[in-house]
Amino acid sequence: MRVVIVRGEGASFSAGLDRSQFSLLAELGRADDAEDQIAAFQHGFSWLSRPDLVSIAAVQGHAIGAGFQLALACDLRVAAEGTVFAMAETSLGIVPDLTGTHPLVAAAGLTRALEWCLTGRRVEASEAQRAGVVNLVVPAEELDQAALDLASAVLACPRDAVIETKVLLQGAGSRSAPAQWKAEREAQVRRLRDLAQRGD
Repeated sequence: MRVVIVRGEGASFSAGLDRSQFSLLAELGRADDAEDQIAAFQHGFSWLSRPDLVSIAAVQGHAIGAGFQLALACDLRVAAEGTVFAMAETSLGIVPDLTGTHPLVAAAGLTRALEWCLTGRRVEASEAQRAGVVNLVVPAEELDQAALDLASAVLACPRDAVIETKVLLQGAGSRSAPAQWKAEREAQVRRLRDLAQRGD
């Protein structure tokens, strides 16, 4: 498996938490293993950022709360025109806890992430694209094809080069420039040695 496309069925990608199930959160708050349970939920999202695959969210309708975090868990995001994103957790008295805060800050910056999370404001796809959270906005009828085209473009590149590049980019924000240059050199040497061994 090299590319995963995450797509909601129906009118919305994900409307997030069903408020009628809010009592389940209270039960979780009373559980002795609450952190372990949340860690299991996080694992269900975080695998989408594995270095050995590229994940693409094809988002339509609404991506609210956990739905927004699911889209953020993916490496790339394509949204249909009119799609609405919202990080609504804080308005419900809870926090975003499904791995969405790190990619949101990385893509949109701290001040924009603060505003979106602290207000729960609904953000149109075009604004999310301008903020760097969405890669591409297309008419709704073109969403599936746009996601497939993006997947095809990724698949056209050699898998090992894609993996090395993804790892380089994922670590770039936490490294100094000289450390990133070193990581680039090391990755390139691995690629060159692999190509030489295969005779490419």
